Amino acid sequence: MATQGGAPPRAATGAASLPELTLRGVLLGALITLMFTAANVYLGLKVGLTFATSIPAAVISMAVLRFFASSNILENNIVQTVASAAGTLAAICFVLPGLVMVGWWQGFPFWTTFLVCAIGGTLGVMFSIPLRRALITDSDLPYPEGVAAAEVLRVGAASREGAAETKAGLATIVRGSLVSAAFSLVIAMRFALGEVGHYFRVGASATGFAGTLSFALIGAGHLVGLSVGLAMLLGLFIGWGVATPVLTALAADPGGSAEAFASNIWRTQVRFVGAGVIGVAAVWTLVRIMGPIVRGISSAMAASKARSSGEGVLPLAERDIPIGIVAAVSLGSLIPIAFLLHAFLAGGPLAPISAGLIAGTLVYILIAGAFIAAVCGYMAGLIGASNSPISGVGILAVLGASLLLVLVAPPIADPAATAQLIAYAIFATAIVFGVATISNDNLQDLKTGQLVGATPWRQQAALVIGVVCGSAVIPPVLDLLNEAYGFAGVAGAGENALPAPQAALISALAAGVLGGGLDWSLIGIGAGLGVLLILLDAGLRRSGRISLPPLAIGIGIYLPMGTTMMVVVGAVLGRLYDRRAERRSADPEAAKRMGVLMATGMIVGESLFNVALAGLVVGSGSDTPLALVGDAFGTVAAIGGTLLFVALVGWLYRQSARTAQ
Repeated sequence: MATQGGAPPRAATGAASLPELTLRGVLLGALITLMFTAANVYLGLKVGLTFATSIPAAVISMAVLRFFASSNILENNIVQTVASAAGTLAAICFVLPGLVMVGWWQGFPFWTTFLVCAIGGTLGVMFSIPLRRALITDSDLPYPEGVAAAEVLRVGAASREGAAETKAGLATIVRGSLVSAAFSLVIAMRFALGEVGHYFRVGASATGFAGTLSFALIGAGHLVGLSVGLAMLLGLFIGWGVATPVLTALAADPGGSAEAFASNIWRTQVRFVGAGVIGVAAVWTLVRIMGPIVRGISSAMAASKARSSGEGVLPLAERDIPIGIVAAVSLGSLIPIAFLLHAFLAGGPLAPISAGLIAGTLVYILIAGAFIAAVCGYMAGLIGASNSPISGVGILAVLGASLLLVLVAPPIADPAATAQLIAYAIFATAIVFGVATISNDNLQDLKTGQLVGATPWRQQAALVIGVVCGSAVIPPVLDLLNEAYGFAGVAGAGENALPAPQAALISALAAGVLGGGLDWSLIGIGAGLGVLLILLDAGLRRSGRISLPPLAIGIGIYLPMGTTMMVVVGAVLGRLYDRRAERRSADPEAAKRMGVLMATGMIVGESLFNVALAGLVVGSGSDTPLALVGDAFGTVAAIGGTLLFVALVGWLYRQSARTAQ
């Protein structure tokens, strides 16, 4: 395993003579960005999770650049940096759809959405540059994903065996992508059902069970791991095994199907209990690590200051973008942000007080952004970017923005002004969240760079390039998915509407604080439940048993049942696969990496197919443009589709295990 700190190993020697920030590397990273960013946007809207793109991007890069004699580990690192930054920025879909949900936007205007993503992401890069030495060079934080990506780059560059693993890894990604896309095509033709389940009544109550036949959800479950998967299973039981039966028994039965009755109670009541759990768990997660964050940053900055007091030229592997440029870009970014905020308010009922609102928002973005960069950077170093409670940061950011507006704006009785104030809070939160998403990722990438001997300033420039590339992809993908499927709870959304769980929660919180239209009693019940779940998790951690992260439990309550169930299945399958790798593989770590790449392929294939299908839906005007059979085929589609799904999942896992032997 690679060392955690100190001088960069191996590749640092002679690094100055190796091509690093090359045009072909940037172009390849941008091409990979198109695929991974679109896939992450779709996954984020469907299940409220995104996947780390560093390792699959590194594998693809090594497989492609191996055909060029001058390619090297540093150039491959730049490719994964560009793709990783762009893929991570896709998490902006946790916030921006809220503007559609509250009715302020009907779609996603390209330039406004692009600038929100690009400026917020660039600020995330700038704010975290001063933290590199404190949190990477002079820190013993593990950075699990950064270290893993560095190891993949080293293995691929080290030997013929490494080349073989790279080739096998690319084949694994492609195989998973093709199978998941093919099954999505079968669903689109309606030869298989996308979701199977059964709803029923027990006395006066109603509930049910369901699962979505989704390779993307299986892959997401594999990546998040068993602890998160079991926590989501507990959330599923609380939501559908306890809360839905109790609340349906207390409600007046409108008649009709058990599915309609139970689903309505879950949508209008139970999910707000989940929102309360998520809110409390998010605050607790941040509070729990705040002490280590403060101590770690303070001690590391002191060590960095002591070291930098010596004379001499900094080695190449320690050169960041100069702090003067960082400060100029950070402060200069406030100018276009001010124009964006002014354009958002212009012509609306809040225009007369726009100067005060904009001034307060700029201060909030600057202070909250710098704080969030430190918090997210430390969280990524401590537990990994994929496991960081980034949605919790979004919840706190929208609460902070909403409370600030309550203080800055005078009392408002005009409903139109209140509606714009709610939308403005979400819009400001999106900029702050752009800072959070990138700072949650780029220190992980810089750790990878440190371990392979990369030049920090070149990698930081690549991060900015990745942000711009991702910002160009996100608006059209969001707009296409909104037009084709819509978001759950929005007028006109069809049965295939995307849940967009974090955006729904963030918009509900903004509306609740500023408009008073939220049922706080249900959120209060969820908050109380969240406290109990925090105590449960603390007890499990002390006993040394598996933890049950309260935030994941809340997400399990809040997400649709079919979605949660398949993520749980993926988490269990992932653990079984890893245990088999430990018992039977000559190189267990390589076998586990194949599992990660297979899961990534599952996500990418299905996600990209559904993005393409969205284009067909919009172009044809039909919700089912590829359907070849009707509802009469439903029973066969349910049984046959389920059997086919199980068989294909089993085949993919067997093939990945054989590849790794």
